[in-house]
Amino acid sequence: MNKEKLIVKAFEEGNGIVKLAPTWVPRSFLSPGKRLKLASEDVYALGIERGGIDERWLASTTKADNPGAPEDEGLSYMVVKDGLKISKVLLKDAIDLFGDRFLGKDVMRKYGGWTVLAKFFDNSCPIPLHLHQMEEHARKVGRLPKPESYYFPPQLNVVEGRFPYTFFGLEPGTTRENIKKCLERWNMGDNGILYLSRAYRLKPETGWLVPAGVLHAPGTLVTYEVQKASDVAAIYQSMFEDKPVSWNLLVKDVPKEYWHDLDYIVDMINWKENLDPEFKKNHYIEPLPSESPEERRKTGYEERWIIYGSEDFSAKDLTVLPGRQVKIFDKAAYGLIVIQGHGRIGNFKVEAPTMIKYDEISNDELFVSVEAARDGVEIINESSSENLVILKHFGPGNPDTPKISKRS
Repeated sequence: MNKEKLIVKAFEEGNGIVKLAPTWVPRSFLSPGKRLKLASEDVYALGIERGGIDERWLASTTKADNPGAPEDEGLSYMVVKDGLKISKVLLKDAIDLFGDRFLGKDVMRKYGGWTVLAKFFDNSCPIPLHLHQMEEHARKVGRLPKPESYYFPPQLNVVEGRFPYTFFGLEPGTTRENIKKCLERWNMGDNGILYLSRAYRLKPETGWLVPAGVLHAPGTLVTYEVQKASDVAAIYQSMFEDKPVSWNLLVKDVPKEYWHDLDYIVDMINWKENLDPEFKKNHYIEPLPSESPEERRKTGYEERWIIYGSEDFSAKDLTVLPGRQVKIFDKAAYGLIVIQGHGRIGNFKVEAPTMIKYDEISNDELFVSVEAARDGVEIINESSSENLVILKHFGPGNPDTPKISKRS
């Protein structure tokens, strides 16, 4: 069966909902925290030289920017039953070919596709201080800017790791010359850039907004990250866990003629956001309940906005109470991942797995088309005692996303 027929078959048999296989991504310069439910013997399934797998990408149409990576690394595959065998087709191809049905004509016309990427990342030690380029600098290397957001699911953070703090921004008063001096020390050991930043204690069941151009060094909580669909980055910290960081990781998304132009590299920093004296007030977020406790008991579920305040993306968590059957309506397409419990979503049996082998197809990830979202998705929690908890990530164009400015 050809690609187009497989996509149509999957779409129609799932009534506009399709099943996705896990998408694992390694990072050669990081250390996996081993809390993503990937079997421990498969953490280095791609080889020690590629690095350990510390990320799982969700509903992704974005290729991972990793040296030596295959062409499909980071891209999500739809799982399609083709007779007695299981076939796979890229979600990206499905949206490229049938975007009007998956996302809606209005979204395809305005945004051209699925422009959001969600992922889990999990590291045993903090990530080096880095930023994701703003539009001006990303466009110069043919990339998109990458604003992002974080939420820390309590279900995945029973163990918080050894450093549950994230450095965000720069201390007020930091100057361009301060940063340039750090960059000039790159080959002299620790360039001391963390002395110019500030660490914040991370709290499960809360989150942060991180605009493009903001320096940050994420800590060791397992993080549900929702971002604009891009893998652009620049690392500004010269030593990490007593190991040198290559200058190439600072300039990998910098035009070659600016690789040693410190003024250009310093200009990639969003100075207004980084020097915000009320950084936490303007970037920290807590869930917004959409139901009162009384409504939750009556309806059998609770849905909360856990990521909001961005025009590029948003996310909810949905909790269905034990033994309840509900119908959930949304006005936009979304990807979803089950992180607790088991039951059914539409025609699909779903469950939060205990352990996943690298090549295994799990039953925890789906993509819901705009058609299915608007018609309503039937969800059943088949447990008599445990909540069914689902994370849902949306791209731009969802009219229900709270219009809340963190600077208001």
